Amino acid sequence: MAKEKEKIKNNGSQDYTAKSINVLKGLEAVRKRPAMYIGDVGSRGLHHLINEVVDNSIDEALAGYNDRVIVTIHKDQSVTVEDKGRGIPVDIHPEEKKSALEVVMTVLHAGGKFDKNSYKVSGGLHGVGVSVVNALSEWMKVEVRRDGKIHFQEYHQGAPKANVKQIGTYKSENNGTKITFKPDKEIFKTVKFNFDTVAERMRELAYLNKEVTMILRDEAEDLEETYKFKGGLIDFVKYLDEQRSPLHKPVYIEGERDNTPVEIAFEYSESYSENIHTYVNNINTIEGGTHLVGFRTALTRTFNNFAYKNGLIKENTKITLTGDDFKEGLTAVISVKVMEPQFEGQTKTKLGNGEVKSIVETIVGEKLAEFLEENGSVAKKIIDKCMRAAEAREAARKARELVRRKNALDSMHLPGKLADCSINDPEHCEIYIVEGDSAGGSAKQGRDRRFQAILPIKGKILNVEKAKINKVLENQEIQAMISAIGAGIGEDFDPSKSRYGKIILMTDADVDGSHIRTLLLTFFYRHMKELIAEGKVYIAQPPLYKIKKGKEEHYAFDDDERDKILKRIKSDTKGKKAEEEEEIVEAEEVSGSTTASKGIVISRYKGLGEMNPEQLWSTTMNPETRTVLQVNLESAAAADKIFETLMGDAVEPRRAFIEKHAKYANLDI
Repeated sequence: MAKEKEKIKNNGSQDYTAKSINVLKGLEAVRKRPAMYIGDVGSRGLHHLINEVVDNSIDEALAGYNDRVIVTIHKDQSVTVEDKGRGIPVDIHPEEKKSALEVVMTVLHAGGKFDKNSYKVSGGLHGVGVSVVNALSEWMKVEVRRDGKIHFQEYHQGAPKANVKQIGTYKSENNGTKITFKPDKEIFKTVKFNFDTVAERMRELAYLNKEVTMILRDEAEDLEETYKFKGGLIDFVKYLDEQRSPLHKPVYIEGERDNTPVEIAFEYSESYSENIHTYVNNINTIEGGTHLVGFRTALTRTFNNFAYKNGLIKENTKITLTGDDFKEGLTAVISVKVMEPQFEGQTKTKLGNGEVKSIVETIVGEKLAEFLEENGSVAKKIIDKCMRAAEAREAARKARELVRRKNALDSMHLPGKLADCSINDPEHCEIYIVEGDSAGGSAKQGRDRRFQAILPIKGKILNVEKAKINKVLENQEIQAMISAIGAGIGEDFDPSKSRYGKIILMTDADVDGSHIRTLLLTFFYRHMKELIAEGKVYIAQPPLYKIKKGKEEHYAFDDDERDKILKRIKSDTKGKKAEEEEEIVEAEEVSGSTTASKGIVISRYKGLGEMNPEQLWSTTMNPETRTVLQVNLESAAAADKIFETLMGDAVEPRRAFIEKHAKYANLDI
């Protein structure tokens, strides 16, 4: 027996030799593990390719050499990005002994961003952007106009087809780079670009870079839009607040200290939510960072100083204004340019440079104090708004204290309708927030009790977009969610205290279910945004159809999948006669459907409660077979706009949104 073990051991060591070590050359690593470089190979990763190329063109603008970027989506879903910058260098690289253009396009961690003399500030800092796009493209063509000469090189799956060559000359000062690429369908699940998704980023870049004109064309859809905003961040704030009622015109602050330019625009509106969007070198820092801390600190201190100095807050009042009071109704865009930004946080979108805090704090403090002295009426409006917020905050504090006292007296700290899981490790736990007691009952029976918790909610929760924090805390369903999740809310909120690593929203696949899901997402976005930023919020995807033939059952999550299943069943049916006799019976409800012995029954689920526990588990809750969508903040500005459109006071924008997207809706009336 010992000899046998020794033999096995020796064979194992012989199998693992130097030959087992794979060395991936050039861009092979990118094609092997694309998600490491672009996040995923779905629609999100696909659109990221355009962003990577465009970011290089914007970096040329930051350096002062480019004022125009043209993005064209062709009919074959290839994309051209053209700028008027300096053009990628084409001379021979001293170390690599080949054209610098080829080095940039085919070597990871190669680019001008590492040279401080070429780019003082830049969005792309790692030298992987355009080479990754090349690696993940079926083909790429690059045309460089530089020093009066036009150079060209073509690539296939990241590898050059030939050396860089000169293909012509030009006389005018029409320098620049033109890159055309076609995403590789072997890599991506979909290769179809969405115009609105690309447009959102182009619009955002145009706001952040007022000197640059962004042009977007889609030849397949015959669409073209031009983005040029002379007002820059002021126009950005107006765009974000166009469906709200502003209290004043946007306040604009601009300054520079220690080679760090700071640009800020903000205004207050009658809304109750806070909408701050921060950027570092045009990168959306969703998690904030030191520039946001500096802004908040200066805002709170400066407004308080002005209020006490001018008697707007009485000395003997019990209410004091804190940083939280200045959040209500605030819409702001903060943009800083940092030479060597250091990012931290899970999504690498949180600025960590300590010096930036003091820079922003100093600039905002000085400029805002000057503005308030010159615009006393505006200052009074803002402070009155913040005083009302402070009163609501005090009412909310009393409500929280009441809940705490109740919990202290009650042995049950968690809501009674919560069916908790047995495992205590948040990383391995998940909670389903389920629409309706009926579906909640089925979910409780069908779940895996070890790691799955179930919280049923009744009907539609409060629309937090239109409610003060004290009203939010009075809502019973919201109270239950806050208590179950355990991370608190408002000033007490701490995402690290969440009792679950996954929060899954499970609602019916009908109009009411969609409305409830939107209300829930609005609550999480406005009051627990960090949970979304950390990727802890998901949307369950229950099936729309059950297709049954004899004892064989299939589930379809949309109309296309249903049609594919039907086609497959029919193709499996042997003989023409059998195909002709095939009968399809459509049933509205699973529970009330009857099947023909030789027919196919298509059952449309109207709600989660129609499924028995076993069906709910196998289709929607089993981690091995379910489909869940992770909620992300790819563009916080776009998300804010959508929530305000759908849940705000203005009716016409909501009507326009519904009419625009109605073709995607499957109404269950």
